[in-house]
Amino acid sequence: MNLLLDSVILIDHFNGVDRATRYLVDRGDACAVSAVTRAEVFAGYAPPVPADVVALVASFAFVPVDAAIADLAAGLRCLSALKLPDAFQAATAMHLGLRLVTRNTKDFPKTKFAFVDVPYRV
Repeated sequence: MNLLLDSVILIDHFNGVDRATRYLVDRGDACAVSAVTRAEVFAGYAPPVPADVVALVASFAFVPVDAAIADLAAGLRCLSALKLPDAFQAATAMHLGLRLVTRNTKDFPKTKFAFVDVPYRV
């Protein structure tokens, strides 16, 4: 595991974006999801979350939020304009030495966040 999936990659897949699906097929074995990604993806569905959505999210390694990640996220939030969920995503990737896979270049510009990968654009 060396990649942390941002929510938008999974959301794109569930919305039929072929490039997201291909990315998950090609690189899924190297991917993890954070507590933020799990919550944001599941929040897009009225309970109960469909079984296929739960199964796909559960197929990736899960990274919980611990005190070190929370503290780093708080620091990032104070030092930048990141929203708290994005600060948690960045902190999780940074703390674990993972690449953050997203297409959110607005909040994660490559010039500011060298650990971000943007695998496709929509």
